[in-house]
Amino acid sequence: MASTQASEKPMSEKQRLRLEKFANKKEKQAQQAQQQQPNGVSKEKKSMKQDVPAVESKDWVEETPAGQKKILKPLDDDFHNAYLPKVVESAWYSFWEDQGLFEPRTERNGSLKPKGKYVIAIPPPNVTGKLHIGHALALSLEDTLIRWHRMRQFSTLYIPGCDHAGIATQAVVEKQLARHPKNGKSKRQDFSRSEFVQLCQDWKEDYHREINKTTRRLGVSVDWSREAFTMNPQLSKAVTETFVQLHSEGLIYRANRLVHWSCRLSTALSTLEVDQKELEGTTKLNVPGYDKKIEFGTLTYFKYPIDGSEQTIEVATTRPETMLGDTGIAVHPQDDRYKDFVGKTAQHPIIPDRKLRIIADEYVEREFGTGAVKLTPAHDHNDFNLGKKHNLPFINILNEDGTLNSNAGHYAGEKRFNARYGVIEELKKLGLYTKQEPNKMVVPICSRSGDVIEPLMKPQWWMRMEPLTKPATDVVESGELVIRPELQKRQYLQWMRNLQDWCLSRQLWWGHQIPAYYIIIEGEDGGDDANDDYWVCGRTEREAQEKAAKKFPGKKVTLKRDEDVLDTWFSSALWPFSTLGWPDKTSDLENYFPNTTMETGWDILPFWVSRMIMFSLKLTGKVPFTEVFCHGLIRDSDGRKMSKSLGNVVDPIDILDGISLDGLHQKLLEGNLAQNEVKNAEKYQKKAFPQGIPEVGADALRFSLVNYTQASGSDINFDVKTMHGYRRFCNKIYQATKYVLGKLGDDFVPLKSSALTGKESLPEKWILTKMNTAAKQINQALEEREFARSTQISYRYLYDELFNIYIENSKSIISDGTPEEARSAMDTLYTTLESGLRLISPFMPFLTEELWQRLPRRPGENTSSITIAEYPEYELSFDDPRSETTYELVLGCSKGIRSLIADYAVKDKGVAHIAPLNQMSHDTASAQLCAIKSLSGKTPVDISILKAGEVSPTGCAVFPVSADANVYLEVKDRIQDAGKEAEKVKAKLDEVRKEQDDIDLLKAELSKVQDQDVTEAMQLAESRKRDVEARMRAFEETVTMFEKMMV
Repeated sequence: MASTQASEKPMSEKQRLRLEKFANKKEKQAQQAQQQQPNGVSKEKKSMKQDVPAVESKDWVEETPAGQKKILKPLDDDFHNAYLPKVVESAWYSFWEDQGLFEPRTERNGSLKPKGKYVIAIPPPNVTGKLHIGHALALSLEDTLIRWHRMRQFSTLYIPGCDHAGIATQAVVEKQLARHPKNGKSKRQDFSRSEFVQLCQDWKEDYHREINKTTRRLGVSVDWSREAFTMNPQLSKAVTETFVQLHSEGLIYRANRLVHWSCRLSTALSTLEVDQKELEGTTKLNVPGYDKKIEFGTLTYFKYPIDGSEQTIEVATTRPETMLGDTGIAVHPQDDRYKDFVGKTAQHPIIPDRKLRIIADEYVEREFGTGAVKLTPAHDHNDFNLGKKHNLPFINILNEDGTLNSNAGHYAGEKRFNARYGVIEELKKLGLYTKQEPNKMVVPICSRSGDVIEPLMKPQWWMRMEPLTKPATDVVESGELVIRPELQKRQYLQWMRNLQDWCLSRQLWWGHQIPAYYIIIEGEDGGDDANDDYWVCGRTEREAQEKAAKKFPGKKVTLKRDEDVLDTWFSSALWPFSTLGWPDKTSDLENYFPNTTMETGWDILPFWVSRMIMFSLKLTGKVPFTEVFCHGLIRDSDGRKMSKSLGNVVDPIDILDGISLDGLHQKLLEGNLAQNEVKNAEKYQKKAFPQGIPEVGADALRFSLVNYTQASGSDINFDVKTMHGYRRFCNKIYQATKYVLGKLGDDFVPLKSSALTGKESLPEKWILTKMNTAAKQINQALEEREFARSTQISYRYLYDELFNIYIENSKSIISDGTPEEARSAMDTLYTTLESGLRLISPFMPFLTEELWQRLPRRPGENTSSITIAEYPEYELSFDDPRSETTYELVLGCSKGIRSLIADYAVKDKGVAHIAPLNQMSHDTASAQLCAIKSLSGKTPVDISILKAGEVSPTGCAVFPVSADANVYLEVKDRIQDAGKEAEKVKAKLDEVRKEQDDIDLLKAELSKVQDQDVTEAMQLAESRKRDVEARMRAFEETVTMFEKMMV
């Protein structure tokens, strides 16, 4: 029978973003409200004040031997009086590492834990330099997930490693050589291949150490025993195996096709290494190797003479020098202007023996230029396709260094852009030049060298992508592999539908040399280098020799290995399984493959993630991981992408330790920036960091980066002030724990378990419910990759609920209650703090370890580190919504009284009224009147409770608590101008009306979705709406009351 219910529709991206925005807004409003008027917070906070350290981190000397459990010093000495990141962070990492806490924990028989595995293979950073803040973001997110799963008792593996980054590393080493020659040698070509590779290896070793050092400083819990490098023997074996296998299956082939060529680096490039610079019109650009700027963005018109007649045909181009390689002219078949030209030939005016065939093709845009298009099949991607289609000659005019070859006639040996101006002048002399005009265009720029990319015909190794795309698309569409957020999933699928064959060859020395061998047959002329028939591939040269002998039986053959290396992305595409031992059948591969999560920036989803998926499905028959989460990119405070030349790339170590502005400037001078780039970078640093960067520490940095990360994957604007603010949060945690330890005393022994005793007071029941709710919500948020929400919940529970409310409100119970009441309050204090440290440990590993180790253990509890302690889970027995509601009303009423007393500067005795809006809140307020009075501050105040539904008192200011109650303070004799008071309340009323509009809009969006995910959000919206409506009524009544007082 068909269901009569409405069909469930998934939440749209727009609806989800609106919901996320609303939730974040509520979180921030709640935080601000709590911080402005913390419930029950006394002005005298000697035990939890934000102490300023009397000493500096740099003076700290750690006495603990490396690898041993940290020697904990007294909390009252100078270095422990307040939170100092360096002091807190010292010694713990080597202890974790020495204890093997980052290795996968399994059952005694070696099998996985009952909950299964959780595996991340770190996106390998390039060994070109130090880690930057973008790396710190990825590592913080990944390690949060890893630590969370480890504490939830999964068999957890986090694989570290680095990428050799072929072109990037070679480019930076060559640039370094140019600036600082070695033994008089300043170019790669001055060295043998092995000598230059060793220089790259030395560079790799230096920066590899720096990368690992920073990774450790950030507290990233990787299993160092499984560290990988894309050029180590095992991973190189995987690369060779893949190339040989795919070549034997015909997926890898040899062909002479167009590539993105960098004349400066003398290599082909991937699309990722080419920046597309958009020009609005005529623009002069700096090009490496030229003394003057070169003009781009100009459309040059000229004519070709028609062979055997006086006619000409006019064409237009933005690259006049390429006309030296023209072999055809194309027009649209329905363009009447040129119908008589089709089939004729044009005479090349500069290359005397070259004729250009005029063809018709619907590809031509009749409205662009003259409607006639010059064709240079060997130097233009679009012309290449037309050249193939119409069988035009392919004439290469370019040498690899950017000079023109003999096919360019008398321009041979000229630099290509010098020839541009020469061609224009020659056309003018021939009377064939027509005009020039500005033209919007995109100039491809090499991201490594700044050179203009040239399309160039070269025999290279290519991979057929079409056979691999469907399986890689199917696993995502079926949900076997989940890509988050949804926007990135759509972009991935779009990318996979338009894949071109992949150029694998790179003309470099640093990288995996291609395991392909060219066959030379004795007594025969050399074959075609682009012909696959003359190539064999082998895992070893001996294997290749055997294949060559089999291919040409009876002939004497010798082999010459291809000097090119593979595109770096080729080895990176094998990362999820090569790091586990593939192609060998290892126990790691059996236990930990597929990986679980791939966490990375959205910008390399098509270039890297897609290739990992295709390679894994092809080579292992499995997905490489079951989830991809794409975080946003970190941009500077102005929203610009981070770039060394802009000076906005930030070293995480500078945030951990702090650095002066002069120190930042000095680091610019130590890099490879040109002098003009240094000046631009210094200018930005002065603006962004006028006082330098303060010491933040690893925990605050990690917490802030996780807090920045929205589930939508939106980009992040970096702000060091926000990060420093979370250092203050760290200090709050530190001071609160110091206070609790002092209250518990040295002899305190916790109960055997955290189970309820039945003796808990109302505040205890409230905080235990809040703790339980936080555990539930943080677990849910992390499961859904709502990173920002997980940190906001953590902050709210610890800062607002535990520290600012329960710890403060428990002081009177501990000091003035019965021994039994005091003990119960201390047991709850211990439970809620210890659980809070475990809750926040994945975000702040150093601080929580330091403090957790100082807490006493429950009897029988001998866990060695918070790193492997159990993560808090929702516990039904702690759930007490009735007590929660009751105490929320107590807190709300006391907060309202304190707020009104402060607003009206009441110093003498005040008179307040609590107006319950229903019988239940009346009963609660009546029963808890003593608690309300005790939490209402030091100013004396008479508090009365009105009957439910009783008319609001006159001459009073109002504080709407919720839909359950209002608080009033008599102010008739305290105000001078009732009109001003009415205006103040009207302003508040306007704010409430705006909030009501937001809620109505959100409810309208949510009502369109029948989905379990929005049920809780709808309930929250309904609750907020009731509160807002009650506030509106209270403010409206108060405005009316003040206006009557004016009469």
